[in-house]
Amino acid sequence: MTDITDRRDDITMDRDHVGLSDTLASRRYFAKFEAITAHLTRVAAQMRAEGQLGAEDVEILTRYIVALGYTFQALSMKYLLVGRDTGRFFGSLEMDRVESGFPVFNELLVMANDAAQAAKHLEHMPSAEALKDEMVRKILGDREIPTKLQFALSQRLYYEELLRGELFWARNDPQAVWQGNIEERRRKYLLHWAVYDSTINLPTIYLMEVEDSGRTALPKDQRRWPEVQAHLMGQSVGGLKLVTIARGFDEDFDDLHPKRLRRFHLGPMYSSAYTLQTGPLREVLRDARSPEGQDWALAWTIEELESERVTEERAGWFSTVEREVFALDPFSGRGVDTGATRTERAIILPQRPYQVLEERQPPGFANVRKFVVSREGRVLSYR
Repeated sequence: MTDITDRRDDITMDRDHVGLSDTLASRRYFAKFEAITAHLTRVAAQMRAEGQLGAEDVEILTRYIVALGYTFQALSMKYLLVGRDTGRFFGSLEMDRVESGFPVFNELLVMANDAAQAAKHLEHMPSAEALKDEMVRKILGDREIPTKLQFALSQRLYYEELLRGELFWARNDPQAVWQGNIEERRRKYLLHWAVYDSTINLPTIYLMEVEDSGRTALPKDQRRWPEVQAHLMGQSVGGLKLVTIARGFDEDFDDLHPKRLRRFHLGPMYSSAYTLQTGPLREVLRDARSPEGQDWALAWTIEELESERVTEERAGWFSTVEREVFALDPFSGRGVDTGATRTERAIILPQRPYQVLEERQPPGFANVRKFVVSREGRVLSYR
């Protein structure tokens, strides 16, 4: 497969970001991510089978991964005719070729704006059937490739995809899943939310287990629930440590007690055809010389923070409040640096790159878990 990073006529370059302006390069990029998102759901299922994730965790993660797939599907429709003469300049998908391999954050912001106006756009567009009929007449009657009509149809399909919803947006606000009552006025919830981190251009998913000792159930509390949602979204930045997020939440809400917080980083994506990341993985992918569609690797990182014990502190003259003491990684003082109880790094990659990785044994990969995708699409786990 041709390395498009060396083809200056196929892409427009701007330091770390690149516009995929070649039709085939753009379509191969989206096909690659269509396959990757499908594999991610299988990785989550494998972790469920091994007992690392619960059934509810997998259901939530799968929902976000499927939503991410819908986002890529919508963008693939938007840029379906990129590089072709459509009668107007429409731009090209801008991706982060150095840090993440994913589309840049601004692509999702524009998509959200388009979604807000999708219904209005569709009102003034011919139907898909009408556009197809006109294309047939153009081909048979004028013996021309109906590029402009194809472009119009691709944009209609793009807006239809946005109107269906269930996509992964730049901000995916917190939701609460009730997990039962611990006692009469103490309920347990699993809060989950996700963001497309603007600093690293990566989808990031958060899961927080919370005990609620308030008078009103959290999702029904018209005061606390909006405050909780706003607080969590404001703290959803990749640069913040989990312990910082959890302590801030614990201190701001006296009757909400965070017991466990997890953060899932989906990416970066590595590909010798599309990205310029440095390090062993790029060399592995280059030397693997994998066939089209097999030239990739995706990092998957889970950070986890757990409450170790509870203390009480004064709140006014006559009352006390609970405060969580979080367990940090005790090995080599790394907990102070990571702000987590534990961190697990994994990588998902096809068979051929995995074989090269095993042959080379580059430093730093001994403790990285490997999920290997077979040619049949099965996911095998190696440590």
